[in-house]
Amino acid sequence: MSAPESIQLNLGSLTAHAFNGDRTQVAISANSNTVEIYQKSETGYTLLSTLTDHDKLVTSIDWSVTTNRIVTCSQDRNAYVWTQAADGSWKPTLVLLRINRAATFVRWSPSGNKFAVASGARLVAVCYFEPENDWWVSKHLKKPLRSTVLSLDWHPNDVLLAVGGADGVARVMSAFVKDVDAKPDPSVWGARLPFGTVCGEFENPERGWVHGVAFSPSGDRLAFAAHDSGISVVSSIGEGQWSLDRVKTRMLPFLSLIWISEQAVVAAGHDCQPVLFSQSGAGWELSKSLDDPTTKKSAAPTANRMNAAFNMFREMDLKGKSSATTGEDGEVISRGDDTKLATVHQNTITSIRVYEGGWHAGQWTGDVRRFSTSGHDGRLCVWNF
Repeated sequence: MSAPESIQLNLGSLTAHAFNGDRTQVAISANSNTVEIYQKSETGYTLLSTLTDHDKLVTSIDWSVTTNRIVTCSQDRNAYVWTQAADGSWKPTLVLLRINRAATFVRWSPSGNKFAVASGARLVAVCYFEPENDWWVSKHLKKPLRSTVLSLDWHPNDVLLAVGGADGVARVMSAFVKDVDAKPDPSVWGARLPFGTVCGEFENPERGWVHGVAFSPSGDRLAFAAHDSGISVVSSIGEGQWSLDRVKTRMLPFLSLIWISEQAVVAAGHDCQPVLFSQSGAGWELSKSLDDPTTKKSAAPTANRMNAAFNMFREMDLKGKSSATTGEDGEVISRGDDTKLATVHQNTITSIRVYEGGWHAGQWTGDVRRFSTSGHDGRLCVWNF
């Protein structure tokens, strides 16, 4: 795996990011109420537009590769759909979410004809366009959601929606909208899917917040990351029956994850590095870290790493400074600079998105070959397999 492309887009945090269809532009939220759109070139990124209609922090962004529309949501309880005019400017359309708490997450459906907005109001707003009234309206998924919804992902069939929340449960629910969606083919999740149908509920045993959810490329599996520092993979073993494989780690909790193939998942979060999980004969396992291939990095913190970290902090306490510290396997724990990590990202990775490969405009283009990450360090990185 070659070194990632890394760019410092902001001195503060990047809350979210989304690329357009041909990956020549990227929209970011720099931990503020605005969204900035950058043009990518051989020399770097150039600011093109700033979207300013939100009143509070923008929490999530998505860019439809099918319609070229941008959708944003915010702590101001609103969502906007942005349509590009002929002169290149972006025109906002307010969406009627009908929520009384902050909007936390948003994703377009694969077809781009609707999107879902998670919220702190213990519901998901499924939004679609009504041409007769020329506005975006919403229907609410409420039961059995019992807490803030933190993450969403659409099934490839454009109807099913994975929902992760602060109640420690990942769910698969139907977001079928009559007169908008075609009747989906039967799948492992069910055949009859009226709006609001709960197709599966999967509890994290530690009841940790479910920070990220993702359907596999086939849509037959579901992966989710919770605050217990592990991931879980749900697979069908028969009609209405599921197996739940859990991989616990000694890393910090993951916030976001994507499938790169039917047998592999990449997750990232508070440990500041993307990590590969893969399916083996015995089940799922943590394979390796995908950060900094030039050093010997273990996939997860080992006892040696924990001991080296302890020695580093003891030296800081006794001498007021620390030198470069490595574990027995050669892994760099500290580079001698108290403010610099041995990873590309210097703070929590907030978002991980498919960059090349996977599902694109409703078509499967093969296993994911590149993915992008953004973090609280203001960096945007594109990683190559």
